[in-house]
Amino acid sequence: MLRIENVTKSYGEKKAVDGLSLHIKAGEIYGFIGHNGAGKTTTLKACCGILDFDEGEIFIDGVSVKADPIACKQKLAYIPDNPDLYAFMTGAGYLRFVADIFKIPASVRKERIQKYAAAFGLTDDLGLPIAAYSHGMKQKLAIIAALVHEPKLIVMDEPFVGLDPKAAHTVKEIMREMCDNGCAIFFSTHVLEVAEKLCDKVAIIKGGRLVKEGSMDEVKGDTSLEEVFLELAEE
Repeated sequence: MLRIENVTKSYGEKKAVDGLSLHIKAGEIYGFIGHNGAGKTTTLKACCGILDFDEGEIFIDGVSVKADPIACKQKLAYIPDNPDLYAFMTGAGYLRFVADIFKIPASVRKERIQKYAAAFGLTDDLGLPIAAYSHGMKQKLAIIAALVHEPKLIVMDEPFVGLDPKAAHTVKEIMREMCDNGCAIFFSTHVLEVAEKLCDKVAIIKGGRLVKEGSMDEVKGDTSLEEVFLELAEE
């Protein structure tokens, strides 16, 4: 579903991403681990067509992000770590706006919005302006907006930041449900315990370069993901 092939992205003399190659298949929850500044957010934004990259290729469902970025964006949803939403809109208005962009029929969007708003306990707040939302409420709204068009690929940057425990549990349930229905999820996180329990595969990046990748069992072996990450970080 998502294929990253020898991607390099530089900022001046610094290579934020250096020859990275990964393959995320349909049905997989794929964790992306690394310290601050390792190149995770740069990679995620490049996958979504938000950032250009210097070398390599990225394909979403067989379509090149460089050759046809609009077609790729129609297949995916991106949830940043700090959602930048239109504060003047109401929650419901924003969700309708996103549904319009993806040309989701009124009856279908209504059902999906009701389903996910109820799951996140946001139903009674959809009539409020987003300016009145807390960070956690904005995060929930961004997640609902990402699910409205049932994307084939969901790219998430630190999706659990700002969420209360109940909402975080709901996100994990939805992630697994989406992948069981053929979606692929590629997400970064610093919450290694969550990644270890949730992910089918994981990649660890350091200084823009891939240092370890594979199934969770292959990566952590007889130890924990945290211990493997700390050992690699110190090398």
